[in-house]
Amino acid sequence: MDDIAQTDSLPARTIETAEIQSLIPHRFPFLFVDRVEILAGGRKAVGTKCVTINEPYFQGHFPGRPIMPGVIVLEALAQAGCVLLCSQGGLKGKLGVFLSIEGAKFRHPVLPGTQLKLHVEILKMGTRAGKLRGEALSGDTVAAEALMTFAFVDR
Repeated sequence: MDDIAQTDSLPARTIETAEIQSLIPHRFPFLFVDRVEILAGGRKAVGTKCVTINEPYFQGHFPGRPIMPGVIVLEALAQAGCVLLCSQGGLKGKLGVFLSIEGAKFRHPVLPGTQLKLHVEILKMGTRAGKLRGEALSGDTVAAEALMTFAFVDR
């Protein structure tokens, strides 16, 4: 993987749900990002997931005290990261799949009514793999963080 430098001139832009679905294959009930704001330069993005009590996993996690499962928080980070990676261009017809998750930490529960902010940053990117740092925030509080590595495979 090479450090990315070619994206320094990319403008900031917002990717809404329809375009997200053109970049990653996830659909309801497994699409966990509503919007992704690609920041100027294209190396960082902030995804948004509006967490509502209507999410199917709240029926069993946990009755009487609904908490968003940590693995779904990580999945939301991964989806925001894949949108960022795939928005760079040159990956048409490719799918980002996990190679590894390192240093995952869950620091604060995510509750219904939260607007989860998914901060992702590209650390390295090549034509076959990419590495990101991600941090999910519930309000101003870090809910989860991890380093994620993806392989790009044919769809």
